[in-house]
Amino acid sequence: MNKNSTRVLGAAAAAFLALGTLTATHAQAATTVTLAFQSPLTGDAAQAGQDELAGAKYALAVYNASKPAVKVNLIQVDDQGSGSVAATVAPGVAKNKAVIGVIGSAYSGASANSFPFYIAAGLTMVSPSASRVTLTTPQAPDFGGPVFHRVVGNDSVQGPALARYATKGVTAPAVYLVDDQSPYGAGLAQYTVPGLAKVGAKTVGTDHILPTTGTDWSATTAKVKASGANVVIYCGYDIDAGAFVKSLRDGGYTGIFASGDGSATSSFAKAAGNAAAKDARLTEGDTPFDNVATAAQKKAFTAASGVKVAGGYATNTINATNVFLTCIKQGKTTRAAIATCVNTGKFPNFTGGTFSFESWGDIKGGAPIGAFKLDANGNIVYVGQA
Repeated sequence: MNKNSTRVLGAAAAAFLALGTLTATHAQAATTVTLAFQSPLTGDAAQAGQDELAGAKYALAVYNASKPAVKVNLIQVDDQGSGSVAATVAPGVAKNKAVIGVIGSAYSGASANSFPFYIAAGLTMVSPSASRVTLTTPQAPDFGGPVFHRVVGNDSVQGPALARYATKGVTAPAVYLVDDQSPYGAGLAQYTVPGLAKVGAKTVGTDHILPTTGTDWSATTAKVKASGANVVIYCGYDIDAGAFVKSLRDGGYTGIFASGDGSATSSFAKAAGNAAAKDARLTEGDTPFDNVATAAQKKAFTAASGVKVAGGYATNTINATNVFLTCIKQGKTTRAAIATCVNTGKFPNFTGGTFSFESWGDIKGGAPIGAFKLDANGNIVYVGQA
């Protein structure tokens, strides 16, 4: 998941909001360390951040229940999913000597604009959802090495998966591809195009729009209808995707509507309305918590986070948080020790097994992409692997 820096609602909120007491109270605790959770917590991308925050709270609650020797404090850092806001809050995190790791950022633009400060400070990052390909490409100007890691598959994996899922079961798929010109949307579209060719789909039209509040989608809708497309793929974000599919359905389009992980929040159906959102296909590099958790784990998740139904990327955030908690359990309590541990260790995957990171920060062997569908009530339902 990516976010550019142009869609920010107001100035940054307070950089740090301490969670309640989510720390163990073990009498023999030798030290106390701090992790920062960086994500959009306010603004138009806040739903994604709040979904991920619930996963971090759950992972820390499980850690605390084990009565660890080292206490862990969690602070919240609100970057609004914006590169420009991230550049104002990251320096404070980097200067806070108590912080030994960053869970985040959720978005690629915010991650990239945090890199200069975290690289200089030797502060390791593990993102649940930042998917821009170049963040782990050594030759790229926005490469995050050696501090950046992610537990999500990048867009070079998601693009082909989105192409496969969007056209699955469609006879003679004719695709109209739209992106929002953001680094995320344009990048995802770039990797979706060869995926469409591979599945034998015909691209009958493309459009590149720049959404603003109150965008009128009627012109793009008219182009889609004139093209004869039976599949529309939108590479952009949730609220815009919702407004677009509503315009399509209101205009009489009856074909498939599909989008990537930028649309995979409850804000998509809220913007579209449940009727227009129904049967929309979404891809996301995450396996839903509720599909793999036991009844006891679901109960514990709600107790820890106050959230009854886990949202998108909660499972990934549990994994990202557990990367740090695994290292802390091993006695790694400095930034340098955390860096070495994250680069060389093996970590528990909530869905089963273990994972480790390759040299540039991606998961070895790649991370899976999930396929999802909207039901009649606006719920995002997991279908399987895309």
